[in-house]
Amino acid sequence: MTRDCGGIGTILNGIRELLDKPSRNQELSELPGGEWVMRAQLDEQSVINANAQFWEQMLAMKLEALACAQEFRVGAGHMLGSVALSGVWRGRIEVRMADGLAYQATAAMMMQAVDTVAETDALDAMKEIANMIAGSIKSSLPRPCSMTVPESAVVAEGFCGPAASDDALVVAFQHAAGKLMVRVWEQECGEG
Repeated sequence: MTRDCGGIGTILNGIRELLDKPSRNQELSELPGGEWVMRAQLDEQSVINANAQFWEQMLAMKLEALACAQEFRVGAGHMLGSVALSGVWRGRIEVRMADGLAYQATAAMMMQAVDTVAETDALDAMKEIANMIAGSIKSSLPRPCSMTVPESAVVAEGFCGPAASDDALVVAFQHAAGKLMVRVWEQECGEG
């Protein structure tokens, strides 16, 4: 079976171009000794907005933010998509979601019934979802900042919402088809 993905690819490329426009929320400050400190306007609302931009505009699906990321739980077989970022800001953006939500999102992206979606399709969709959400978040980070090619996997074990930490921003969401978590991990911020 062959699929005509030209239409979706064209739409996704247009959205990528919009997401790559420079943000007014980027600042770097140089400390004595030449060390750079990130002063990006990245908070929970930034992640909520990036998530909504993808889900609502691309898939016409509404996800509600959970009050506490520690409420996030997914079972074995959930999907994981991630991208690494390098440059002035270095880190990783990870998107985890219940398999039911991953399959429903894939079906919406492919304009197919959920029961026709194969695991390979869902894994490809996870890469695209991680890429789109990370691209939107990236616009709030200091430049230059480059993203790697996204990765995806089916995770064999369950996952519970991570404990709060100084180097990560975690926001969890829910939908009737399952839960989703976006985690932004800062590894380092300095001169690119």
